[in-house]
Amino acid sequence: MTVKIKFCGGARTVTGSMHLVSTDRSNVLLDCGIFHGRRDESYDVNSNFAFNPQDLNACIISHAHIDHCGNLPTLIKKGYKSHIFATPPTKELCHYMLPDSGYVHEEDIRYVNKINKRRGLPPRAPLYTRRDSEDALRYIRSVEYHRKFAVSKDIDLTFFEAGHILGSAVTILDIKTSRNKIRLAYAVDLGRYDMPLLRDPEIPKDIDYLILESTYGGRAHSSIREAEDKLTDAVNRTVKRGGKIIIPSFALERTQLIVFFISELIKRKKIKRIPIYVDSPLAVNLTKVFRQNWEYFDDTTKEAFSREGDPLGYGNIKYITKVNDSKKLNNEKRPMIIISASGMCENGRILHHLKNNIESPHNTILVIGFMAKNTLGRRIVEKEETVKIFGQPHQLNAEVVTLNAFSSHADKNGLVQYAKGCGGKLKQVFIVHGEEEQSEILRTNIKKLNIKTQIPAKDEIVFLSSREKR
Repeated sequence: MTVKIKFCGGARTVTGSMHLVSTDRSNVLLDCGIFHGRRDESYDVNSNFAFNPQDLNACIISHAHIDHCGNLPTLIKKGYKSHIFATPPTKELCHYMLPDSGYVHEEDIRYVNKINKRRGLPPRAPLYTRRDSEDALRYIRSVEYHRKFAVSKDIDLTFFEAGHILGSAVTILDIKTSRNKIRLAYAVDLGRYDMPLLRDPEIPKDIDYLILESTYGGRAHSSIREAEDKLTDAVNRTVKRGGKIIIPSFALERTQLIVFFISELIKRKKIKRIPIYVDSPLAVNLTKVFRQNWEYFDDTTKEAFSREGDPLGYGNIKYITKVNDSKKLNNEKRPMIIISASGMCENGRILHHLKNNIESPHNTILVIGFMAKNTLGRRIVEKEETVKIFGQPHQLNAEVVTLNAFSSHADKNGLVQYAKGCGGKLKQVFIVHGEEEQSEILRTNIKKLNIKTQIPAKDEIVFLSSREKR
């Protein structure tokens, strides 16, 4: 019996995770994420699959970040009609994430078509619409952690805690073969130990093959305590200047995490009680899901919910949904914190806040997450003198502070320890979801454990061998 993996996306790059596991009887897709890049390239990559969606028996989503689930509407449009499996929180989060993604695609193409009309160019269609996203939601089925579940005739699924975001899972596939079985672990994305809010990642045992992320494969995070101190200093320094702190943040998980930290700092009187705004309708809705699913958090957070009712605000945070309320912040001159999506500064309300604040040296742009190549966020992190926002050049005069310690991705040490913990039966690790430099460093470090390690290219196919019968 033949068992193979085709690495269809998220190989030697960070976004667009998508990997096809095939046997003689089944085709199961691991993740169906959006690839982020330049507009034309992204549209082309996301419009075309390296397989026939109608041939799939199942699709499994590791978590609700758009680079892992965001191309599900296109998959459905191309003919996929089977179930999509995810944990219960991931299913709930997708009910907000996917329609919002469809709306973003519609708005983006509406803007492009205005420009094309002036240039005499034909109109373009969005990758998918909000209605397409809502149609895709009908196919999602929830499976609880640790429940073994048959997704096809010869493949069983079990979810383990990944510790990355609410509902994130390490996907375990038990593949039955004529000789015995193959146990494949998919740990993309993988979280960190001892992070606030989230439960620690679980390491499944007796793994034959591991697909592992490498976002921070060559970097070590500083401690959370050190990050807290740097956050405190950045806020207090900016307030003293009379400026604003602009925080680009993913609406899912990172916003809730930074709100938790800021609330704690206010509670402990380490920063002044200044106005704090979460300006993202999506973040507002996702925070509701967090509050409703507090039983999936770590013990400390569950206790805080029981004791205080809401550790995601303490009454200090104002959540903004209306456009007019968002625009009013542009005229405010007093110190404040504005947390707004999207995380890589490519679309959404964050662009307006950056446009209005990036040129003042009184202000601070606080980066708390990974910024991929060729994004505005990456250009800000690299402190380019001039950046384009809405096609117009702006001087980057604001202070830029980067705090990777708030990342919910495991660093190089955590990734190596995870591979080591998967057990002595581990035959091979496939490194994905990382820029090539980070992946190469991780490969070198895992090879020191005498574990065969490979960085597959996009659309590369590898064959897996089963254990010998005993």
